[in-house]
Amino acid sequence: MIPSHKPLAELLRPACLEEVIGQEALCGSDGVLQEWIKTDRPLSLVLWGPPGSGKTTIARILAQAWDPMWESLSAITASAADLKRRFEVLRQQKRFKPQVLFMDEVHHFNRSQQDIFLPYLEDGTIVLIGATTQNPSFALNPAFLSRVSVFALSGLGEDPMAQLLGRAFAHLNSRLSLTAEASAQLIHWASGDGRVLISMLEAIMASLSQGEANGINVLTLDQLQKIIGQRPLGFDRTGDDHYNLMSTLHKAVRASDVDGALYWLARMFQVGEDRAYILRRLVRMASEDIGLADPQGLTQSIAAWQAFERLGVPEGDLAIVQAVIYLASAPKSNAIYKAQKVAAGLAKETAHAAAPMHSLNAPTGLMADMGYGDGYIYDHDTPEAFSGQCYFPPKVQRQVLYAPVERGFERDIAKRLAYWKNLRERG
Repeated sequence: MIPSHKPLAELLRPACLEEVIGQEALCGSDGVLQEWIKTDRPLSLVLWGPPGSGKTTIARILAQAWDPMWESLSAITASAADLKRRFEVLRQQKRFKPQVLFMDEVHHFNRSQQDIFLPYLEDGTIVLIGATTQNPSFALNPAFLSRVSVFALSGLGEDPMAQLLGRAFAHLNSRLSLTAEASAQLIHWASGDGRVLISMLEAIMASLSQGEANGINVLTLDQLQKIIGQRPLGFDRTGDDHYNLMSTLHKAVRASDVDGALYWLARMFQVGEDRAYILRRLVRMASEDIGLADPQGLTQSIAAWQAFERLGVPEGDLAIVQAVIYLASAPKSNAIYKAQKVAAGLAKETAHAAAPMHSLNAPTGLMADMGYGDGYIYDHDTPEAFSGQCYFPPKVQRQVLYAPVERGFERDIAKRLAYWKNLRERG
């Protein structure tokens, strides 16, 4: 029987690094944390990884080894003011060794609140072991990151999850077993989260203890689904999954991998990603990666957005699929994207350069007397509807900012630009 006062996940929590499952690069016999735990001078670090990957377990093992009086705090419940008061008390105590603090969900502190830690990390008042599911590069400010080491944990794969499941059954000393199919499905539902896996097993055992299994010793997939139900797929719309799926979709479109793009779009649909977010990125792709090589890419993306707003889910999803296929199969050009960057750089360097006088309107007599509009040629009055006048500031030499590629519609644009360049040079 499972003790009612402690969750099974807590009862199974490893007591040493060697017992941690699935993080051998950090915790194995040759793992970097094995050397760290032996040091007499504890060092601040942040453990970054998905839920259920072992961050809290590793943090507790390190903290206990370094400081038996360590404290566990949560950035969700601990206010910045309370922390500062606590740190000042510790500073006044002048401990022989720094106080080790485990700060869970450290990314919940905003960047200014993270600054509170800096002087106390600097003078050795505290050693911080932080845990976060968010990418530290984005969630933590540079000054904070410069004072800690970051260790990345991976989600638990199928073998570590199977090992964890076996450890749980051994601890329970249960006669129950799962068929290979049921075990694989349970691991799939957990999506690399060891805590979720153990919680589901705990729910199964609770159901069986209430007599719902009717003498079952080997649980099949059908029986498992009746007990546990279909578990929704895990997905954090504000975390790395959100950005990783979109990043991969975008790169598949850019690489003209139509089937790969469809796969990642289906993955985003499956986890319930916000369709407006997908459509915004498709519009961006249409200009960034296709541009004038196929101007219809932008039209298709906007049309898909409008269609989805009118139809919603699921009918409107087909319009998004159409746009993705169109963009992925379109000729590619980042000439617009590059032109924007080059133009922005030149504009920044020459921000004080005045416009040429011929480009300025002269709505008053005073302005006309000052030379506004002098020398302007109305292009439509010329034989080629092209005057060849320069519209760069007089102090800025003409530069080529937009360079179309020899693909799709941009091939025609390149011919026009070459034609106008020839006229300009002749004139």
